Amino acid sequence: MLLRRSKQQLPDHIEIETETKAVRIRLRANPRAQRYLLRLPADRSGPVLTVPKGGDVSRAERFARQHIDWLIERLQDRPEHVAFGPGDRVPLRGEDHLILRTGKLRGLVTTGVSEDGAPALLVPGADDHIPRKVTSWLKNEARKDLDARAQFHAGRIGKKIAAISIRDTKSRWGSCASNGRLSFSWRLILAPPEILDYVAAHEVAHLKEMNHSDRFWRLCEQLAPQTPTARRWLKENGLYLHGFG
Repeated sequence: MLLRRSKQQLPDHIEIETETKAVRIRLRANPRAQRYLLRLPADRSGPVLTVPKGGDVSRAERFARQHIDWLIERLQDRPEHVAFGPGDRVPLRGEDHLILRTGKLRGLVTTGVSEDGAPALLVPGADDHIPRKVTSWLKNEARKDLDARAQFHAGRIGKKIAAISIRDTKSRWGSCASNGRLSFSWRLILAPPEILDYVAAHEVAHLKEMNHSDRFWRLCEQLAPQTPTARRWLKENGLYLHGFG
């Protein structure tokens, strides 16, 4: 009896050598995938190559080599991580704010201006506590803005929101559950207000149309006429927003 050769197990990663560097790419088997897919996750954890059912490491390496120039270009264009420390700049509601120490040990984060008159976030506490304080403050601001816009849009279509949660989702800007609970990424507070408003309207529209049908998109544009430009903005700038915090 002939023994069937066991299927080759995928390694955790591969490394593609280039003239200037070796690029490490994680491999993720996905039996539901129809094709190989190379991507850069928003959490900055490094390149990932999805391997479809029936795929193997040899074809994965071949696919990665074919797209290595694209990957290196994306890695080089990726913005540096901003940790919310003193001297960093954060785009609050789309406008850059300089993070400044107040010199006080206690108090609340407030908006103000720097010595040269530029918008600033004034943050009390020790330097090593400032990133946490800025993040918490931004999440609270996101909650206030998203709650206001979501409730406004819900009122326009006669729907009630069960609850709103603010999270740090990596693959989507918002979601709507069948029980009426909405969830949003706090990073929307970094975007211009019309972008946050679009995402709020998008999820509220799902309270009436739990799909992405033509009816849904018509309703979404009724609530937020900026829908087409906002969608395009998020595709072009979403990775930038994930470079903060």
